[in-house]
Amino acid sequence: MLAFPVTMLFPALWALSPSRVIAALVSAGYFLSASRGLPQGVANFYSADLGPGFLLWFAASLSFVVVHAALWTWHPGRGYSGIGRPVRYLAAAVLTGLPPFGITGWAHPLTAAGVLFPGWGWWGLLATAAGLLVMVTRYRPAAAIGLGGLWLWSTATWTGPTLPEGWRGVDLEYGQMLGRDASLEYHGALVATVRKAAAEGSRVVVLPESALGFWTPTVARLWREGLNGRDVTVVAGADVIDVHGYDNVMVAVHSGAADILYKERMPVPVSMWQPWLRWTGQGGGAKAHLFANQVVEVGTTRIEPLICYEQLLVWPVLQSMLHSPAVIVATGNGWWTAGTSIIAIQKASVTAWAKLFDLPVVMAFNT
Repeated sequence: MLAFPVTMLFPALWALSPSRVIAALVSAGYFLSASRGLPQGVANFYSADLGPGFLLWFAASLSFVVVHAALWTWHPGRGYSGIGRPVRYLAAAVLTGLPPFGITGWAHPLTAAGVLFPGWGWWGLLATAAGLLVMVTRYRPAAAIGLGGLWLWSTATWTGPTLPEGWRGVDLEYGQMLGRDASLEYHGALVATVRKAAAEGSRVVVLPESALGFWTPTVARLWREGLNGRDVTVVAGADVIDVHGYDNVMVAVHSGAADILYKERMPVPVSMWQPWLRWTGQGGGAKAHLFANQVVEVGTTRIEPLICYEQLLVWPVLQSMLHSPAVIVATGNGWWTAGTSIIAIQKASVTAWAKLFDLPVVMAFNT
């Protein structure tokens, strides 16, 4: 994560490209290297060879490459009063950070704000954006020196984000069986894990994405009864199915109630989110609640929930930050990422945002 500021060099390389084709190749190189774990991850997920993974890898890069290639210019002053190149890069950064292009807007250079300006919040984000714009002008050496100094200072004084008092994230190693085993033994083992954490003083225990499998009245009752007599709340991943598809959700369970807490805003495209099924009347796939439930409450604590894929994007994080959450809760089910850097990148991204806004963070992943 402390290497994130290296991404600040991308705008300079883009601006210095001698042609639109070279600018496209620079953009492709940046995006493909940042998402290098995707081919292997897709192969793991579908139990296939690397062919489909490479296709999805290149397809995912298209929006990033097309936007940056289309907005590249070699003559910044022509028709733009000398500010053409910064204006164009600003447009590219905004377009690749927000839907629809931002749906695959991984590895956005703005994520470096958490390393360069920890604790600065929105001012740090603006300062990083300003630094990115200067990097496309002839003043880039001065910007590089200034940002480099901030980077060295931050690295020398770096401390990780805090864990909120009374909260605990539980990592699991169930592999692809997580949530697919509906037996009493499976749920009983998870309940026992939570009860043990509660006995050690945890008031809120976070379990990974999909940990509870299909969310049904039976499962809800089982968990309420399992937590009976314990002063603990469980925040865990589950799936809610209806005739139109399913929602990837977080639920909140304690001895008195069990409710859906959060519906994922941006599921993984293709493998989960398949909007063409609904457009063709077939139904199915995960639903995307793009601009809903930006923050939710666990007891009296306002949290920013981020499930798996959302941790790689800019807009879900900033959308939630507009509502002043007190804690970031990040969950994932990464069994399919074996042999890749995907989970490490997810955790690093969440940590960077938590540091930028000086928020405690709770993470729970399954591998």
